[in-house]
Amino acid sequence: MATVHLRIGDLVWGKLGRYPPWPGKIVSPPKDLKKPRGKKCFFVKFFGTEDHAWIKVEQLKPYHPHKEEMIKINKGKRFQQAVDAVEEYLKKAKGKDQTHSDDKSKSDKGRKAAKPMKIIEEDDEDAFKGGSSDKEQTDSDPEPSSVRRLVAGTVSGFKWESSPVKDDPHFHHFLLSQSEKPASSMEPITKRLKIIEEDTGSTSIQAADSTAINGSITPTDKRIGFLGLGLMGSGVVSNLLKMGHVVTVWNRTAEKCDLFVQEGARLGRTPAEVVSMCDITFSCVSDPKAARDLVLGPSGVLQGIRPGKCYIEMSTVDPETITELAQVITSRGGRFLEAPVSGSQQLSNDGMLVIVAAGDRSVYEDCSSCFQAMGKTSFFIAGEAGNAARMMLILNMVQGSFMATIAEGLTLAQATGQSQQTFLDILCHGQMASTFVDQKCQNILQGNFKPDYYLKHIQKDLRLAISMGDSVNHPTPMAAAANEVYKRAKALDQSDNDMSAVYRAYIH
Repeated sequence: MATVHLRIGDLVWGKLGRYPPWPGKIVSPPKDLKKPRGKKCFFVKFFGTEDHAWIKVEQLKPYHPHKEEMIKINKGKRFQQAVDAVEEYLKKAKGKDQTHSDDKSKSDKGRKAAKPMKIIEEDDEDAFKGGSSDKEQTDSDPEPSSVRRLVAGTVSGFKWESSPVKDDPHFHHFLLSQSEKPASSMEPITKRLKIIEEDTGSTSIQAADSTAINGSITPTDKRIGFLGLGLMGSGVVSNLLKMGHVVTVWNRTAEKCDLFVQEGARLGRTPAEVVSMCDITFSCVSDPKAARDLVLGPSGVLQGIRPGKCYIEMSTVDPETITELAQVITSRGGRFLEAPVSGSQQLSNDGMLVIVAAGDRSVYEDCSSCFQAMGKTSFFIAGEAGNAARMMLILNMVQGSFMATIAEGLTLAQATGQSQQTFLDILCHGQMASTFVDQKCQNILQGNFKPDYYLKHIQKDLRLAISMGDSVNHPTPMAAAANEVYKRAKALDQSDNDMSAVYRAYIH
């Protein structure tokens, strides 16, 4: 068999998909992670990021001979940080060798010559199965301080020098996007992520964790469009720009675009123009009618769709609307993905949304860097378009019902002469403690109902969830009761306040 002059511990340049060549190090893969079938590759840990991947042999080059060449073709800030991390690693490794060279010489006296490391062969799958010992892997992992500085505070307990690859909560990101046959090559990952398979064959796969906070995302070279700059959309666009994406924006109220143009975004005059100018276009609007109008209306998305153009619907709407939009987009040769988000304005601003996607999986993979910029985690739900809408409506149904119950508890405490603050303190020290409960309740007690998630939108989601339950003859009595309380709050002019303003429905 032909051999490759690369081995575990070597520094390399790895080319992954459309991303530029990036500095990394060949390491032993996790023991439970098999090499993808039919691919001659090595497991590479990249510097300056939290990513690891199986990289094909033909996409690898030795680090030192090609360093100058790679630096000339990539001038990005994050790329330079990665190169600096490699140099710092080499400097530390050299100093470590010098410090211990005398002791090593003495300890080696009288011993047999060390056995040379086995050269890994292209087709040698067994070479990766056993991996190296924990100590060997620890000693070989890069430990640049710049990398540690980037991940500090973001990934709890993550340290280059002490965490084996399999314990890194982010290492699955590139692995999933490279798998041509998820059922076979992702078997170890599915065990860790507890993939749920129903009788319908629908599969939920957690596919990417955010690295937006530490700035280690390599943005896609595709042109990104974004339609809708509301509470959610504004934060998403801001994070896309911060992470280096080329973004063209449009909003029904054009003035909202000004701030993002100042930050480097391009301005689209109509939805059709944005889609025509961009490879991937996202939309995030308020309800099913707005989503349909954006696509089917005058100068709408559909007029700009051409074969290969990607359209991602991020609005929380009903599955029937998603099915309709998917059909009209694909009928023009476009590629469609639904990707509604769970979160709030603050989480959107922080790049910590949860994304639930369904539809064209290849579009999902093409949007990898975008999802990392805007969210902390993304999920892909296999099956028909509309499955993500169903899942998001269920999630928001639970959240809306919970908020109504919390408001009911606060007002009942007050009505029975109990301290609302004491109620909150007890609640936040029990099993129901959460940032959501604490923040919403504190805002209620302070009379602060500035919108973080509009009350009218959570009521819309409850209504759609109840309708979805009706369509499958499934009872939703709790959601129905909560929906009536939100309707009462809307009648009291609370629609444009935060969802926590449902509290006011109980005190009027």
